[in-house]
Amino acid sequence: MEDKSQHITTNQLAILLLLLGLLLPLNTKAQETESLTLYEPVDSVDIAYYGKQRPWQASAMVVGVNLGVWAFDRYIMHEPFAYISPETIKENITYGFVWDNDKWGTNMFMHPYHGNLYYNAARSNGYNYWQSGLFALAGSAMWEVLMENEHPSINDIITTPIGGMIVGEMTYRASDLILDDRAQGVERLAREASSFIVSPMRGLTRIINGDAWNVRTTSGRQFGIPDIKLQFSTGVRSIHYRNNINDHSIGFASELMLEYGDKFSDERQRLFDYFTVRGNLNIQASQPALGRVNISGRLHGRNIINDDKHHRLNLAMYQTFDYFDSDTISLKSAKVPYRICAPAAFGGGLTYQYRTDKNDSVDAFIGWNGIILGGALCDYYNVYKRNYNLGSGFSIKASINAFLSKGRVNIGASHGFYRLFTWKGYPDDVLTKPYTHKTLNAQGTESQTSFHITELRADVKVIDRLYLTASMINFTRHTHYIHHPSVTSSTTEARLMLTYRL
Repeated sequence: MEDKSQHITTNQLAILLLLLGLLLPLNTKAQETESLTLYEPVDSVDIAYYGKQRPWQASAMVVGVNLGVWAFDRYIMHEPFAYISPETIKENITYGFVWDNDKWGTNMFMHPYHGNLYYNAARSNGYNYWQSGLFALAGSAMWEVLMENEHPSINDIITTPIGGMIVGEMTYRASDLILDDRAQGVERLAREASSFIVSPMRGLTRIINGDAWNVRTTSGRQFGIPDIKLQFSTGVRSIHYRNNINDHSIGFASELMLEYGDKFSDERQRLFDYFTVRGNLNIQASQPALGRVNISGRLHGRNIINDDKHHRLNLAMYQTFDYFDSDTISLKSAKVPYRICAPAAFGGGLTYQYRTDKNDSVDAFIGWNGIILGGALCDYYNVYKRNYNLGSGFSIKASINAFLSKGRVNIGASHGFYRLFTWKGYPDDVLTKPYTHKTLNAQGTESQTSFHITELRADVKVIDRLYLTASMINFTRHTHYIHHPSVTSSTTEARLMLTYRL
């Protein structure tokens, strides 16, 4: 999909800002565990009612999304790429798929978000996780081949459906928490509106089917309400870039963290019954509004040790989505500090918990992922709107968190290592032939990138559910280029925030 930079900020902000309010319509009673524990079971009547598959409606909604976006781009925005014809479609089919050169935010965040629309068109019409993923793939293929006059994109056909699956399932379940078919009046309107914003395609499906206003005797929720932990932080952020020239900037930042479900549940551990979301928004000169998104959804798991008194150990398979972004701090260095993402990744992990008799605990995690497609900042590839490499590889993550004094003090440390390989560079004759950003078919500059993210964090309770949070994150990148000098850079971020936990 072509870059639509004027729309990126609005769409990026939507998914995070609206998650902040996803629990506002709920009548909840928070307990000392600082989780929202309603324990509402799933009703078989609701499963049967909303589980009916509607293939034609789901397909029509996928096609409708593409036609609607294309019409807006063509007739309102007059985007050059939206001027299509039978000739452009034939050219796309004949030429085949290439690596495209769109902006970072477009390729690495907006395409997965767009895939989430396809996914939820099917998910809200009775299809499961894997089946809805096929609809996302079909929607992406339709757009790439038919709806643009640019050659279809290899990276988009990967990140749109795979990233769309994890973003889509997360937003589908988040919207499920909000909805309640028993509600009426203002409460019902608030719930439907909030759910629509979190998952637009589910909201549209409910309007089409009349479920948005039909009052039923059951809630309509497909997953009940599991344990939920939600916290919001806001405060000051400082970013310091070091690479021959020191450069720094100070601004404001906010963060949302959501934990859905119980990672040590004794019940059958199914797809996305447990997932975590973390997102950062920045208000800082020259920095992107959306600085970070991490989603980890459990596909399947089992408890290896479940000693209710002290020890618990869980082994699970996960789908993950990682996105980190920054931009040039100032003209002093004129350098982008860091960029790393893995929108299409699957792997596994071990989670261990030790609990004392005094209710203190220590949680530890180690995990690994195979990255089908990711991206990392590049020092030598700067074509059209792209200054990053695409590639595949793996990541390893580890973390440890201590909850002390009955939750009054939390101390944590984590480390993530990403290794990406970029093997398809630009042709040797790039300077002698008339390549354009549409025809320069390259992942970037041939290279191997090692990226380390180390974080230290401390939370100390101030009053009730309000905490003082201090954190420091260090980003270190080393890229070994095949045909250019290697580059190493390091960036440190420090945050001082107030955190409110529900």
